[in-house]
Amino acid sequence: MKRKVLIPLGAVIAALAMILLLWARKNGTEGAYQFVEITRGNLENTVSATGTVNPVSTVEVGTQVSGIIDVLNVDFNDVVRKGQVLAVLDTSLLKAAVLDAQAQVNRTQALYDQAVADHQRNLPLFEKGFISEQEFLPLEISVKTTRASLQSARVALGRAETNLGYAVIRSPIYGTVIQRAVEQGQTVAASLQAPVLFIIAEDLSQMEIHAQVDESDIGYIREGQAVRFDVQAYPDRMFSGIVKQVRLQPTTVQNVVNYTVIVDAPNPDGLLLPGMTATIDFIIEQREDVLLVSNAALRLQPTQEMLQEIRRTMQRRLESMPDSIRNQTRERTARERSPGGGIMRDLFSGEDSPSDVAALWFLDEHGQMNMLPVRKGATDGQQTEIVLLDPPADVAGVTRRESAGWRGNVKLHEGQQVISAVLEDKEESKASPQSGMPFRRPF
Repeated sequence: MKRKVLIPLGAVIAALAMILLLWARKNGTEGAYQFVEITRGNLENTVSATGTVNPVSTVEVGTQVSGIIDVLNVDFNDVVRKGQVLAVLDTSLLKAAVLDAQAQVNRTQALYDQAVADHQRNLPLFEKGFISEQEFLPLEISVKTTRASLQSARVALGRAETNLGYAVIRSPIYGTVIQRAVEQGQTVAASLQAPVLFIIAEDLSQMEIHAQVDESDIGYIREGQAVRFDVQAYPDRMFSGIVKQVRLQPTTVQNVVNYTVIVDAPNPDGLLLPGMTATIDFIIEQREDVLLVSNAALRLQPTQEMLQEIRRTMQRRLESMPDSIRNQTRERTARERSPGGGIMRDLFSGEDSPSDVAALWFLDEHGQMNMLPVRKGATDGQQTEIVLLDPPADVAGVTRRESAGWRGNVKLHEGQQVISAVLEDKEESKASPQSGMPFRRPF
């Protein structure tokens, strides 16, 4: 026996109504707008720059005397200790200069001793009056002049000995030889300035980056700020650092004013080498696990049709409230629409609202236009952190019960679709018989 399945008429009507509603939303109002989705994630606001990796401290080792490099004890990348002999110049001429200076000291010493002896022998005679003052005076002058000559000869000897010591080039610090500018047998001349023989980096486990930051971004940079950077040698590895100093001396390159920012960069693995080019991100703001929306949705300028529709939606919600709450809400709405009424008046009238407040427009589950004011947080230039305004604190001081009626119990959530643009209709607009406003033909 076959049994008939009876479908209630109400269910059929409800199903047809749902199908028509979905069709209308797909082919009607939604076709006039472009949507973006609210997402949840992390946000960073950064300032980008480039810089050069350098050792924290380097010393240029030169020579104060001229000569031929006789001994060369170090090479590139050698680790040296303080006082270690790096190179020795040929000392033949320097030793000869020392011997000559010593001979001059001995000669002058003998003359001085003779002058002193003559002076001591004739002093008693001068005191007893056997010789005149005119005869004794040259003896006193001879003592003084030979003493001065002896002192000058001793200074020359000290200078010659010092130059001989300069022929031995020693490391002034503990570090690593990063440059060697001479070869064994090469002649160096130090007539006008000391030639650089070696460059020694004090500690390559701690580097610093000299970054050039544009004047438009330098206001965001602070000492102690976290920095993230990478180098071309290790494109898959990210390094970190801290802003150490913002130098005040500007440099101008092609009419662009830049400032040098020094970044401390730990280098425990020795991967960062002097001279590498670093691409740097100065971390201005960081947000984790926040709601994000495209900046296009926050810049949306609602059309007159959208404003009219949201007013009708709010009016319907107002009429569904109890009389006591409805009257209070109308009074507050009147204050909002008065001059100086606040955020809601600015959002609906299109006037300038606070810089950190914007409105998100969307279609609710019934396909009706809705709007929520939000407070803007950090941004990376493409997406912005958003927080739903709490009407009791931020909008006209309405009660929480009124807030629920005003917002229609709608909350921001991940995955929510909001309007980012109003699509232009190329054909001639038709007038809507219900609103009296231009009607945007569905796509």
